Amino acid sequence: MGPVGGRPRVFVSRLIPDAGLDPIRAACDAEIWTEELPPSRAELLRLVRGCDGILVLLSERIDDELLDHAGPGLRVVSDYAVGYDNIDVAACARRGIAVGNTPGVLTETTADLAWALILAASRRVGEGDRIVRAREWKTWGPQTLLGQDVHGATLGIVGFGRIGQAVARRAAGFGMPVVYHSRHRVAEEIETALGARHLPLEELLATSDIVSINCALTTETRGLIDAAALGRMKPTAVLVNTARGPIVDQAALAVALREGVIGAAGLDVTDPEPILPDDPLLDLDNCLIVPHIASATTATRGRMAEMAAANLLAGVRGEPLPTAVPPPDLG
Repeated sequence: MGPVGGRPRVFVSRLIPDAGLDPIRAACDAEIWTEELPPSRAELLRLVRGCDGILVLLSERIDDELLDHAGPGLRVVSDYAVGYDNIDVAACARRGIAVGNTPGVLTETTADLAWALILAASRRVGEGDRIVRAREWKTWGPQTLLGQDVHGATLGIVGFGRIGQAVARRAAGFGMPVVYHSRHRVAEEIETALGARHLPLEELLATSDIVSINCALTTETRGLIDAAALGRMKPTAVLVNTARGPIVDQAALAVALREGVIGAAGLDVTDPEPILPDDPLLDLDNCLIVPHIASATTATRGRMAEMAAANLLAGVRGEPLPTAVPPPDLG
C-alpha cells in the first residue's frame, strides 16, 4: 500500500495527545493503534507494511526485520521519546530513513520525578502510605520508619547531560554537595555554576549518600550498576534510576536491597517494562517502583506529541527533521 489520494500513509503505535495526532490526521492517511497495550510484534510488522512514516514508542523495536516489512517507501521513524535505544539508527541510515526524537522537552519534568523518588525513597514515603492504608498505624513511634536525611547529603549523578544537570540544580536548595561521573567532563563554568565535582565512578559510588542514574543506555552503560558497583556504595545509600532499566542489574539490586548492601532504591524504569510479576524487587519494602512516569505531565507529554508529529510530517515530506537523531558514521 502507498499514499491514498496523494496523502502519505503513516502508522502511529499508540494514542498520543491530540496536539500531535490532530496535525497527523489532517495531513496523512493515519492508522492509529488505540489499545491500551502496545501491538504485538506480529501485529506491528503487519501494520507498518507500506507506510511512508511511523511514529513509535519505546515499546516498539525498530530493526532490520521491521524495516524489511515496512518496505522501501518508509522515509521516517519518529520516536516519542528522548532516548532511542529501541531504534537501530544505523539500519535506518543505511536505508536513507530519517530518525527523530523529542530532546530537551522533558528535561525539567524528568528531573522533578527523580527528586520525587529521591525524597520518597530516602524518607520511606511509600512504606508509610502502605501502613496507613492497611490500617496498621497504631501510634506515633520514636523509631518508626526512620529514613535518611536528604538535606546536606552527598548527591552523586551518573550521566551529566541535560537531565543530570537539572537534577544537580535542584540539589542547591537542599544544601547538598554534588559529584558526578560522565563519559565527558563538562566545562569548568558549568561545574562551578552547579557546584559539581567530577569523580571516577568507583569513587562517586563510595562517597555518595544518594546516587541518581541519568545516563543514556549504551553498550558501555548496560549493566553498569552491577553487584560490584552496588558493593561500593554505602549501606545507607539510596539508588534512583530515571534513565533506562538495563543500566542497573536488577537481580543484583534485589540482593543488595535484601541483604542491606544499600539502603533503598527508587525506580521509574525497569528491565523489562512492565516489570515481571515474579521479580523479587516487588517484595521489598525498601524498593519504590513507579511505571515509567518521568515525563508524565500534561504539558510535557503534549509538547512531546507536537515534536514527534513535526518530525513525522517533515520526514514524509522529504524535509529535514526539526529534531533529528544524527546518523552514525557508516564508514
